[in-house]
Amino acid sequence: PVAVQPFGILAAAGVSLASALLLRGARRRALDEAPLRDFAVWAVVAGVIGGHLVHLLFYHPEELREGGVLQLLRVWDGLSSTGGVLGGVLAAAIFFRARHIPFSRYADVFALAVAPGWAVARLGCFSVHDHPGRLTSFALAVAFPDGARHDLGFYDALVLFALTGLLYALERRRTMQGRLLPVLAVGYGTARFFLDFLRATDLPYSDARYLGLTPAQFGAVVLVAYGVARLARLGRQIPVTSPVTVERPSEARP
Repeated sequence: PVAVQPFGILAAAGVSLASALLLRGARRRALDEAPLRDFAVWAVVAGVIGGHLVHLLFYHPEELREGGVLQLLRVWDGLSSTGGVLGGVLAAAIFFRARHIPFSRYADVFALAVAPGWAVARLGCFSVHDHPGRLTSFALAVAFPDGARHDLGFYDALVLFALTGLLYALERRRTMQGRLLPVLAVGYGTARFFLDFLRATDLPYSDARYLGLTPAQFGAVVLVAYGVARLARLGRQIPVTSPVTVERPSEARP
């Protein structure tokens, strides 16, 4: 029989949700959907490759030493969300520059789609408990064979669902247009940096540390730096795009 893995189902659901919300957001803003449809393949391929490379090179280089270069081709065997984000960002930079399309037009759409999609995908991590944390008596701890531990996949999902709510609340504010993606970067980067201190260090497959930090924490610092720099650059300038409005039934024209 074919084994159905909850991780794969939820990861695919997250990607599908993000894709659907990207197209929906583009339609609501009267933006061209075609580039987003074309970019979807780029994003998935780059995300998987980036996620696998970061997993092998930074999280568990011992797998590369033991498996040799062929381990690089086993893209399904070990993925890092940090690497996935890096791959997606590089793909977006190359794709939109090659198409001569200003990414800023779509930035808010990406923020509103990526956050909930990523949250659902993180539930996949929670379903298989592949990000165990330190032993704890915390109320949200999960039972592991050796005792109750923090589950960082669950915490990550909670953070992303909370950020999703915040982004959709800010969406209608005209002063926040063009600023949702850096808000997501600062919010998630800050939370991820501190949450990773809860990751297990006493298990055989614990994450590698560099200067006492996980690879994701270095990525989180980059995210926060980007978000702060972008928000500072935008400053208090008035957005050039029109606010997103939804026509009320009573105001609809015949």
